[in-house]
Amino acid sequence: MNPWISGTLGILCTTVLLACAEQNAQKPEPTATNSPAQATTDKGYNIDLWPKLSSEVASDPAIEAKVTEILAKMTLEQKIAQMIQPEIRDISVEDMRKYGFGSYLNGGGSFPSGNKQATPADWIDLAEAMYQASMDDSLDGIAIPTMWGTDAVHGHNNVIGATLFPHNIGLGAMNNPELIEKIAEITATEVMVTGIDWVFAPTVAVVRDDRWGRTYEGYSEHPDIVRSYSAAIVKGLQGRADKDFLGDDRVISTVKHFVGDGGTVEGDDQGNNIASEKELVELHAQGYVGGLSAGAQSVMASFNSWHGEKIHGHKYLLNDVLKERMGFDGFVVGDWNGHGQVAGCSNESCAKAINAGLDMFMAPTPSWKPLYYNTLEQAQQDIIPMSRIDDAVARILRVKLRAGLFEKPSPANRAISGQVELIGHADHRQVAKQAVRESLVLLKNQRGILPLPSNLSVLVAGDGANNIGKQSGGWTITWQGTGNTNADFPGATSIYDGIVQQVTKGGGTATLSEDGSFQQKPDVAIVVFGESPYAEGHGDRPNVDYQIGDKRDLALLQKLKAQGIPVISLFISGRPLWVNAELNASDAFVAVWLPGSEGDAIAQVLFRDTNQQVQYDFVGKLSFSWPKTATQTVNWQDEDYQPLLPYGFGLTYQDDNVLGDDLDETYHFAKNELAPMPLFNGTMQKPWLLWLTDEQQKLQVQANSAQLGSVGYRTIDKEIQEDAFKVAFSGGSKAAVSMISKSNFREDLRVQLIQESALVFGYRVDTKPSESVALMMYCEAEENQSGPAPQCQGGLDITEQLSQAKLGEWQTLAVDMGCFKEAGMQLANTVSPFSLETQGTLELALADVTIQPQKALTADIRCSGIE
Repeated sequence: MNPWISGTLGILCTTVLLACAEQNAQKPEPTATNSPAQATTDKGYNIDLWPKLSSEVASDPAIEAKVTEILAKMTLEQKIAQMIQPEIRDISVEDMRKYGFGSYLNGGGSFPSGNKQATPADWIDLAEAMYQASMDDSLDGIAIPTMWGTDAVHGHNNVIGATLFPHNIGLGAMNNPELIEKIAEITATEVMVTGIDWVFAPTVAVVRDDRWGRTYEGYSEHPDIVRSYSAAIVKGLQGRADKDFLGDDRVISTVKHFVGDGGTVEGDDQGNNIASEKELVELHAQGYVGGLSAGAQSVMASFNSWHGEKIHGHKYLLNDVLKERMGFDGFVVGDWNGHGQVAGCSNESCAKAINAGLDMFMAPTPSWKPLYYNTLEQAQQDIIPMSRIDDAVARILRVKLRAGLFEKPSPANRAISGQVELIGHADHRQVAKQAVRESLVLLKNQRGILPLPSNLSVLVAGDGANNIGKQSGGWTITWQGTGNTNADFPGATSIYDGIVQQVTKGGGTATLSEDGSFQQKPDVAIVVFGESPYAEGHGDRPNVDYQIGDKRDLALLQKLKAQGIPVISLFISGRPLWVNAELNASDAFVAVWLPGSEGDAIAQVLFRDTNQQVQYDFVGKLSFSWPKTATQTVNWQDEDYQPLLPYGFGLTYQDDNVLGDDLDETYHFAKNELAPMPLFNGTMQKPWLLWLTDEQQKLQVQANSAQLGSVGYRTIDKEIQEDAFKVAFSGGSKAAVSMISKSNFREDLRVQLIQESALVFGYRVDTKPSESVALMMYCEAEENQSGPAPQCQGGLDITEQLSQAKLGEWQTLAVDMGCFKEAGMQLANTVSPFSLETQGTLELALADVTIQPQKALTADIRCSGIE
């Protein structure tokens, strides 16, 4: 029995910690310090901190001799081609025939012929065509098989009908390496059915800040779970070195992203990790200890920096540490144009990355072609030494030989290729159901309301109840996991489907009502809600409050509870989030994470069987600490460790409840949250870029002057040199000057509502507007089951303010952020926080564009939308 005292947890006492340790008895003991990262002042490195590893896959003299033989026959052009990995949207079969690329990939949301509904046969056809083109030696005199890499990160998630397992955060809560190996083996099988050779998994980030949009790709905040899982997944994907290594139903694995991507400052995707070298080893590198020891054949370099230096160009880490010290003899592949972020490089040219130890450029987009020719020229000029080229190509050839790609039949003729009955096979789904059951974590269970009898009248509410796309999260068919409906998941089940199955067997009833309305009062309400799908970049957020400024789900819970209906909350999320209010409004609360395609397994744990016996108990334990406040960044073994629920927590049906209904619901601001958010203060501030648009054209501003159709731009001086800019609209077409997030990533600005913020900017009217002028914000709307997302925007007409301004005089305009929300803006999904648009003529100068907290109530334009 859990000895915790009921009620709020407050400061954790010794008894509490002992209880957690008792619950966590089956988890591996920690070996690394998890104290907050400290900036390193000494630039010297200490290679002795890094482990020397011995891979289970030993060097084979016969393979090494073959590598040498092939390498001696290759021209420089052929070698460079092995080092280039383009994407299927940007190359043709004829390109493969001409250049002989060593590999190619499909990115998230990329399909054969661009068809989302592509069948396994379509995938095989493309794999076969690319393979045959690479083996055509009529042009270059040599046949080296290409290989196809894909992001199969929770099953073969790009293919319609595949088995989708829980995302990694849920798998971490299981702490079951044996099941993880089985999951990886099934994934490899389903991938091989479609003719693909190589999987970009596992992700071994040790996540230290849950604001990071890739948190759900991490198994735990603890390195020991990550290390053990990494070894298990590599063995599941590739097979065991002494048994079925890279056999007919196995794929090449990729341990990623080397190194430190889970520890960036403020959880910033592709940001800067400032951990000491000791902490980088003991915390962030442990997944490589497990994965490389198990024989992983490739490693993907990380987007992030370490102390300001991008990993893609970090010779010490890629070469001295990974290859020499840790003994990795496979190849290092880059991430999506990650080489272009290295100082002095671009997507089209980066000798520095190759010289640092990168063996293969991931070069999606048409940039692959100039990259190929620039790299070729750099090798010819000895900017990249031939020894480095030969080493990179030898590593790629070594892996291909180990994988048997020179001997295996072509993709269409391999052992299990085309056996489509294996895609989403019933046996595979049973393993996925087991993973779902073991991943669930019970956070609250007042009065032992769970498990439920199966003969009840059950109201099933919330937008996640019958939404397989939402329960599957990002990296699901599409990159961000958006744009999908239940029809895109043949063979899958929603959470509601499982509830219906259980209560029907028990003689009860289940009624689906997303908004919680009903005609006859139910015995219990199960409300399924949580985060909408997202992936890297788009998923970054300013804090860990679940629904900042938008409490629709909370209102639903409170409405049901006020009617005297017991409420069971099933929370879909890719990370622990501050949900104190939602916990207070729930009688029971289950973290279901992102369960994937087998949503029906959840109800098998919630409900008793027809004999009123427990079918499955909860076994999942938190592999991430659960935050006590909206601004808390907390990790197990922090010096000041005061989460709401600690690492290792998870109730079973034998445990006493811990949480009451009186958790603090007050939003406590972090100091930096009340600071202004500059968008432009002489230069554009990260992540915003300045664009001009005119009808269907758009142009990113990258110089001190620019012209696009009817809108022109140039920098001017307000107080100091070029601290402002002027835009001139000549009329005749709708034109705009807009601040847009890099790569159109969504930014979460909901916190600005509860901060009572205003959009404030300086302006000077030089020529008054001839037609209406709109101040707009734009967002990326969330899709729903009924079809594509609608346009997502909100704004207001500021023609009057500009028309009444004195010509040539600087003034300030402040607009309540609530006005944009009232006009339809989804601030959680912001892609442009400032866009000035007109079809008429106007000359206007702008300066100091900022979102300023606590300015809404004194704004020039006010609304009632503040929450």
